[in-house]
Amino acid sequence: MTFDPETATFLIAGPVRIHPRILRVMSMPSLNHRGDYFHGVVQEIKELLPVLFGTRGAQVVLTGSGTAGLEAMYSSLVPRQGRVLVLSNGNFGERTQEIVRRFAAEVTVVSAPWGQRWSVDAARAELEKGDVVAVCAVHNETSAGVANDLGALAPAVRRSGALFLVDGISSLAGLPLPIEAWGIDAVVAGSQKGLGAPAGLSMVHLSERAVAALHPGSYYLDLGAHLKSLRDNDTPWTPAVPLFLALREALQLLREEGLEARLERTHRLAEASRAAAEALGLKLLPSPAQASDTVTALHNPEGFTDATFRKLLEREYNVLLQGGQGSLKGKIFRIGHMGFADWPDLLVTFAAMERILTKAGRAPARGSALSAIVDRMP
Repeated sequence: MTFDPETATFLIAGPVRIHPRILRVMSMPSLNHRGDYFHGVVQEIKELLPVLFGTRGAQVVLTGSGTAGLEAMYSSLVPRQGRVLVLSNGNFGERTQEIVRRFAAEVTVVSAPWGQRWSVDAARAELEKGDVVAVCAVHNETSAGVANDLGALAPAVRRSGALFLVDGISSLAGLPLPIEAWGIDAVVAGSQKGLGAPAGLSMVHLSERAVAALHPGSYYLDLGAHLKSLRDNDTPWTPAVPLFLALREALQLLREEGLEARLERTHRLAEASRAAAEALGLKLLPSPAQASDTVTALHNPEGFTDATFRKLLEREYNVLLQGGQGSLKGKIFRIGHMGFADWPDLLVTFAAMERILTKAGRAPARGSALSAIVDRMP
């Protein structure tokens, strides 16, 4: 079988498969981005963003991928003086370090091996020293399939008075992220993950405290400039109009499904993926208690390289999964199950994996992976 992107079972860790309704709205003819119609689109997006973030407040949309949203947040909010604490346990934690070091006077990193959570106790110890002005953390580390425990750290951050700045790109609309309850001051979302829109937009939620703390940083990504324009349903610079149309539709789909329903579906898919992997004798990278609900990271099957295994899935079964990043490249593969991923995707994927392992003489009881999935279906 030749890989066909239009019909493939597409389960990478983002961008995710795009719903047909979203694809259709992007085919609209060109619009005047300073005209009334587009201003109406921006107004609708503003009204819908609380569905994604689970709370109201100052929220902006940036033309630029999730990394642009992170740079906007850090350049506009990281204090120029004082110590900034960065929590890192994967590729995106390391990216956070790289961005923050461009804007912070002093950076302290609490790190953990990829595939493990960083230590809440170690982070608390740094906060108790009393000089931390901002805490920068990745909620969901997709490079290693780990969900970090921000809730356990949140009270200590609140007591310290530091700004709490969070990369929620792969967790919003995929994992519970109670922004107000955890006292998060700013959080970045990406269009191409749990929301299920195309890549190329980032959204930032800001608390009242964060709005008061904004300062000029990047020119294009100045959050203050974006907030000012959004008051008039406008953008400071030329936006990616088709992506704004897609974002509006994706937010409408999320509202129709309901945030809690999407989180529950994503959680069920994650549990089914882990159970099916265990049935095939595949080893999870993180411990199950720390595993992400949006992406499952697995060690390569014995006797297969990452490239060989995923190429067989792609070439013979039209199934696309994702390899590892950074220090895990070639050592693991990842299954994304967020956005509009659903039960048929898992059934096809694990049936194909079982067949490949069976041909290699390494599979357990026939149908065990599919049974594990079916047992967890609603």
